[in-house]
Amino acid sequence: MTDARAFWIVEPGRGEIRDEPVPQPGGDDVVVRAIFSGISRGTEALVFNGRVPPSEYERMRAPFQAGEFPAPIKYGYANVGFVERGPRPFEERHVFVLYPHQSRYVVPGSSAYVLPDDVPPARAVLAANLETAINGLWDARPQIGDRIAVIGGGTVGCLVAWLAGKIAGSEVQLIDVNPRRAAIAETLGVAFAAPSDAAEHADVIIHTSGSAAGLDLALRIAAFETRIIEMSWYGAGPVPVSLGATFHSKRLSLISSQVGRVASSQRARWDHGRRMGLALSLLKDPVLDALITGESDFEDLPSTLAKLSDSPGDTICHRIRY
Repeated sequence: MTDARAFWIVEPGRGEIRDEPVPQPGGDDVVVRAIFSGISRGTEALVFNGRVPPSEYERMRAPFQAGEFPAPIKYGYANVGFVERGPRPFEERHVFVLYPHQSRYVVPGSSAYVLPDDVPPARAVLAANLETAINGLWDARPQIGDRIAVIGGGTVGCLVAWLAGKIAGSEVQLIDVNPRRAAIAETLGVAFAAPSDAAEHADVIIHTSGSAAGLDLALRIAAFETRIIEMSWYGAGPVPVSLGATFHSKRLSLISSQVGRVASSQRARWDHGRRMGLALSLLKDPVLDALITGESDFEDLPSTLAKLSDSPGDTICHRIRY
């Protein structure tokens, strides 16, 4: 088979494109030619800069990761491609795979998710982030009519706000330090506020900003017995949390959420495959195209990821084309 090209982090802060051998497929395997992949900017920036703590080396492994933390490592999980060869259900179909940035690859058919006919491949790079958002909202357990604050307007935060806005009677506010996120919030059908203008007495708060300041804001605007869902992953290093003031008198709950396991509220009935199927079905909404704010060539990925890790600017989701 023709060899592939793959992106590797060769040392913290530096990546390169390498030739990659592609194995012969087995009877149940699919051969996928990549069309797009997406950069999960928060997590991939931490991985790129070598900020995964040793205690999490095993738990942070991506499904088809090669190499070991901190480097050299082939890492990523938002690949969309065309099936060149595979069992009949996959023939000439587009699929989403939790695979690193690579131009062609072979995976078991059970790991490839066929895109619904009404979901374009260019939008499907959002699937992994939307799956994360679904799991986070399951952990948050919002109710009809709740005041819901989403702190952090990155890809996951925007997707959480969009999903929460579909709950009947809900009042959703997307909070971010970047005023240009206001236009994105309007497109998604939710309100926007800068941190200084955030509404208080939120019934449910989902924090995705990846900053201690964002978490402090969550504690400040929470109502009595509010659930604060912490979806940010900070990597290595301490994160100060203000657990004085009203934290105890308000009886607040600070709860972690992580996509590696299905939320406990759904775990008895849902598995990863069903959850991913839900995410893909929800991607039929063209409004989500607003979250893809840039695109560049695969061969430029070493410089692209270095730039996004250092100064992301207005980037929400950046798409790589092959």
